[in-house]
Amino acid sequence: MLKPKGKLIIFSAPSGSGKSTLINHLMSVSNKFEFSISATSRAPRGTEQNGKEYYFLTPDEFRAKIANHEFLEWEEVYPDKFYGTLISEVERINKAGKVVIFDVDVKGGRNIKRFYKKHALSVFIKPPSIQELKRRLVNRGTDAPEVIKKRIERASMELTYAKKFDKVVVNDDLETAKKEIVKVVSDFVGEI
Repeated sequence: MLKPKGKLIIFSAPSGSGKSTLINHLMSVSNKFEFSISATSRAPRGTEQNGKEYYFLTPDEFRAKIANHEFLEWEEVYPDKFYGTLISEVERINKAGKVVIFDVDVKGGRNIKRFYKKHALSVFIKPPSIQELKRRLVNRGTDAPEVIKKRIERASMELTYAKKFDKVVVNDDLETAKKEIVKVVSDFVGEI
């Protein structure tokens, strides 16, 4: 498996914590980073495009890539709903000389950190509370009530992983969280 030429930043958080917003902010302040596009077997949401937000695969295509050892990490989050990081993505970004940014679930984040050790910084984005997380998911309007219920149940489990990450950023106030993300990442990779 590929060892990195540079540094990697791993972001994990329960769905609705504001992780994507914070990652997008970080990437807007510097061209030093490149986002590692994850693969998933779920259907696209809204205007999501294959190869931009995710590589959308069928469950059978995902299983074939698992069998071919094409993933750095992967997980079946819900039945037939797989998420994973393709090794080819890390290789592509490394060859471009960029800092790899990962947006992965907590287990994937821990697995990537274990593999890359000091080359990777793991950051957990924490919502202020489960109640606020539920409010955000409802207001987002992308999921049915039963999906939101599953996400909240999963979030409770994911929050127990926060202390296993290098840094925890509580996203209570978005502007404050943006500044904190830039500082945490700058401290790890150098001036951005």
